[in-house]
Amino acid sequence: MNGRENACKALVEEVVRSFGEVRLRVLGTSMAPAMLPGDLVSIRSASVDEISVGQVVLFLQNGRLFVHRVVGRNRVSPAGDPEEHYLITRGDRLRHDDLPVSSREVLGRVVSIERDHRNIGFAPHGSNSLIARLLRTSDRATYLYLRLGACWRTPFFGATARGVTP
Repeated sequence: MNGRENACKALVEEVVRSFGEVRLRVLGTSMAPAMLPGDLVSIRSASVDEISVGQVVLFLQNGRLFVHRVVGRNRVSPAGDPEEHYLITRGDRLRHDDLPVSSREVLGRVVSIERDHRNIGFAPHGSNSLIARLLRTSDRATYLYLRLGACWRTPFFGATARGVTP
């Protein structure tokens, strides 16, 4: 990890903690189909107690930022501290849960997703959708899904293959 990446992560953390909200561009495919690379997500500061199963959160863990869905609460307490609250998270397209997320690692919850300059809704339990289950089975299926989406957006939505209007 280079210094620029560290500075960006520190800036994101500082903005959320100081101003209560930040907007970030999605880079990975772990949340497909709910979020696609290039989507813009708005994150609002929230404590672990304000977050419910099914919501999508931003957290910083092991020097990396993640935007994943909450699939459980307090299932594991690595330090054995019953007072500490933990979230269990997972990307919709992933098969395995992330490491438990402590209250110190949670930066906020996703409140909106913007794709192609339009606000889109997302299902609170999107990780169980038929498409998410299909994408979870194969990286090739994910690749084809993303390519099909890019091709479909071009003629119908007037966007480039990356989903951004010129």
